[in-house]
Amino acid sequence: MSTPTAVLGAGSFGTSLAVLASREHDVKLWSRREDVATAINRDRRNPRYLSDIVLPAGIEATTDLREALAGRKLVIVAVPSQSLRSVMERARPFLEPGAIIVSAVKGIEFESGLTMHGVLEDVLDRVHHPRLVALSGPSFAAEIARRRPTMVTLACYEEAHAISVQAALSCPWFRCYTERDVIGVETAGALKNVIAIAVGISDGMEGGHNARAALMTRGLTEITRIGVAQGAEAETFLGLAGIGDLLLTCTGDLSRNRRIGLGLGRGRKLEEIVAELGEVAEGVQTTRAAVRLAARLGVEAPITNMVRSIIDGEKAPAEAGYELMTRQLRSERDHDPDQSHGQDHGPDPAQEVSREFVRK
Repeated sequence: MSTPTAVLGAGSFGTSLAVLASREHDVKLWSRREDVATAINRDRRNPRYLSDIVLPAGIEATTDLREALAGRKLVIVAVPSQSLRSVMERARPFLEPGAIIVSAVKGIEFESGLTMHGVLEDVLDRVHHPRLVALSGPSFAAEIARRRPTMVTLACYEEAHAISVQAALSCPWFRCYTERDVIGVETAGALKNVIAIAVGISDGMEGGHNARAALMTRGLTEITRIGVAQGAEAETFLGLAGIGDLLLTCTGDLSRNRRIGLGLGRGRKLEEIVAELGEVAEGVQTTRAAVRLAARLGVEAPITNMVRSIIDGEKAPAEAGYELMTRQLRSERDHDPDQSHGQDHGPDPAQEVSREFVRK
């Protein structure tokens, strides 16, 4: 059965998800740029992102949020993380009360320290909260658009809604799994971008395969600590949204965050690298937000701190790397005895950690 679908965000990921959804559903694709929407409707191509992909006739682009959301039962959000709040505040009056809202946004809001689910809960009326679904996992936009085999996770506290999205989006080349650990899935999706920058820096300095493997492994430990401290389940970080996405983003040549790290490791300036990319690399702002969040949670995050010191120009990559390698020696399983790793937290306590951070 066809589900009227809206995709908010005509960047590379939003465009690829519109292509995916248009297999069986008519899709309204919202763009903030009039020239992009006009070109999509006229030429069947996005002139800025994935411009070599011919877009199906079932996709209609618009810059009008009211038009994009009218009658839409499935709303997929794929905007930059630091724009999510403003876009959804504008979209809120036009959302159908029973719509399922899927966030494909990966990041931590800098000002609040909230995950994207937390931002949506802050912005949207309570009627929408049970139907908030997080989409995450190893998924380059270009490969989705080209129908390369892809597997992702859909997380929702009320898993029945994730199952509905699973049925709507799954096909022979795009397989969806469901999950209830929203905070774990979102923390993993956000923080893997930070580790990808770290791995890129090491590779840019020709640090070698040993260093790459170590950074990914210890990076996963760091991500897991931060997630579990917010109430996530440790097992989540061994799944698609955790190690799966981490492996892809740290090693794949299409990874924007890895490419930022490569440039920094080769001595280039951050501003120059970002300008050359021409797309948002979520890891830069997420790194800054993650440092603040880890400090508030009392979680050690040495790799994240190292990346932050480099992107903010406080330390050269070689200096930061040396400090990371010469930290006090310890057991691999050593944990801060003051850290709380309880796993019986529900969705509200998990987000309250970040909200308390804002209040303080």
